[in-house]
Amino acid sequence: MPRHLIDITDLTTEEIDGLIATAEDILDRPDAYQDVCKRKQLATLFFEPSTRTRLSFESAMLSLGGNVLGFSSAESSSTAKGETVTDTVHTVSCYADIIAMRHPKEGAPFAASQVSEVPIINAGDGGHNHPTQTLTDLLTIHRERGSLSGFTIGFCGDLKFGRTVHSLVNALSRYTGIRYIFISPLELKLPRYVKEHALKQRNIPYEQTTDLSAVMPELDILYMTRVQKERFFNEEEYLRLKDSYILTPAKLSDAKPDLSILHPLPRVNEVSVAVDRDPRAVYWKQVRYGKYIRMALIMFLLGLTPPPVTTSLP
Repeated sequence: MPRHLIDITDLTTEEIDGLIATAEDILDRPDAYQDVCKRKQLATLFFEPSTRTRLSFESAMLSLGGNVLGFSSAESSSTAKGETVTDTVHTVSCYADIIAMRHPKEGAPFAASQVSEVPIINAGDGGHNHPTQTLTDLLTIHRERGSLSGFTIGFCGDLKFGRTVHSLVNALSRYTGIRYIFISPLELKLPRYVKEHALKQRNIPYEQTTDLSAVMPELDILYMTRVQKERFFNEEEYLRLKDSYILTPAKLSDAKPDLSILHPLPRVNEVSVAVDRDPRAVYWKQVRYGKYIRMALIMFLLGLTPPPVTTSLP
């Protein structure tokens, strides 16, 4: 049976640490990996719009020497004719060696994994999970802080529908010495099931607040998220909440000098473009790291070993 990645908890912390180590090796010597996936095919099945995730998967596979096929919207697939998602995936698994799939409905990648003949990577399913963004976030934190433990992290914005937040909280809860602060409007608080499963079952304390400025001086990492219009059924409620938190240089005046500001992107207006010039803004590095962690993941799920380190004799 193929190995799938549907939820970040499908990976052990040892496997996550290994993926980060491989990604960092790719960053150091990319040329050594350029033929690892030669003659392999990645299918990108994106039933929902995406820029960074889809293109980083494609760039990752091409950089490994493989090929890419797929579609970027449901309208350009046979689902527009009424074909089921599972039939689409079963078909494509006959053509490809591995599949990266995004779908607006929670659980769709899991259903796909039940019929696929090749590994399925969940590239985002509704407001549920986004495990490869989580791997990107973990690599970014590791690169910035040198460790996945011993810091205070604040999650700010749409924590109710933010699948990247849900996945990252689940991942970090298995590491030690992390303090969690959740900053959101009352209507967009972190779902109870995430708190119960990731934090309360492990007796991990956390704080919830609506005031970003009050907790800013305490944060080592600030994880900003947008209020996602596509998750709202009521446009009036979206318009009321969308500007709840807008990060500006003035709001960073009390922040730590070594704060790391992350954002899974896309942003709308929740992070001012003026913040881009602040050295504490690492979200563009985060985008870059997404390619390398996905390269490591593709290799891992295909059972391919990293090329050996070779040293030249003096």
